Amino acid sequence: MPMRPEFAQQVLSPHWPVPASVRALTTLRGPLGCSQAPFDHLNLGTRCGDCDDAHANRALLREQAQLPSAPCWLQQVHGTTVHRFDGGGLRAGDEPQADAAVTAIPGQVLAILTADCLPVAFAAADGREVAIAHAGWRGLCNGVLEATVQAMATAPGNVVAWLGPAAGPQHYEVGAEVREAFIGRDQMADQAFSATRPGHWLCDLYQLARQRLHAQSISRIYGGECCTISDPGRFFSHRRDGRSGRMASLIWIAAKP
Repeated sequence: MPMRPEFAQQVLSPHWPVPASVRALTTLRGPLGCSQAPFDHLNLGTRCGDCDDAHANRALLREQAQLPSAPCWLQQVHGTTVHRFDGGGLRAGDEPQADAAVTAIPGQVLAILTADCLPVAFAAADGREVAIAHAGWRGLCNGVLEATVQAMATAPGNVVAWLGPAAGPQHYEVGAEVREAFIGRDQMADQAFSATRPGHWLCDLYQLARQRLHAQSISRIYGGECCTISDPGRFFSHRRDGRSGRMASLIWIAAKP
C-alpha cells in the first residue's frame, strides 16, 4: 500500500535501480510530528531525551508510511554487529544491540536512526533480500559495511547500495585520530580527508563508504548527495545542534498481495 500523499513530502526516497518490491526511505525532520524543540518535529529516537513523543512519532510513521509491520529498531552502539531478522528469537518490541540488519522476509521492516552518521541501504538486485547499516565514523572504520555485506546471502556483485543523508564533506571536520584510524586500515582513505587547520581535516564519509563497498565488489552505489549539517530545514544534526532528534532510514520487501 502506498504511503499517504502528505507524508511523501517529508521523506527522502532513493533513486536506485532495484525492483519495485524493494521499498526504502529516510524521514525528514518535519513538519509532521509532535516533538518540541530542539527535537521538532518528527524525532524518532527514543534515547536522545524525547522518549514519549518519539514513541508517538513512531506510531505516526507506521500509519502515514503505511508500513506492513512495525519497524525492527536496533540498540545502536557504533559497532559492527549485524542482526538478521528472519523470524523467531525476539519478542515484540525487543531491540537487539546491533548497528545493521538483514532480512529476506517480505513485510519485515528494517530501521536505523541517524543524525549525521551515514545510513546505507542494501538490496539484492532481484529484490529477494535487503539490509541497512548505521555507519558512524567508528563503525565505518571498523567494518560495519563489510559485516553487513557478509551477513547477506546475496553475492556482493548482485548487491545495490544507497548512501543516505549524512554529515557532508564540506562541513564534517574531524581530528587526527579519526584520519589516522582510517589510514591505518587503508592508505587510500587519505583521499577522503582535506586539511583545514592544524590537526584537523574535513572528512568525506561518502567517499570512505564507496571505497569500502568497492573493496567488497559492490559497484552499483547510489546517493551520497545530502549533507545533514548544512540543511537544518530538512535534517537533524547532532554535530550542528548538540541536542538533536533522529531521522529513521527504513527498508523492506513489499509483501505480495
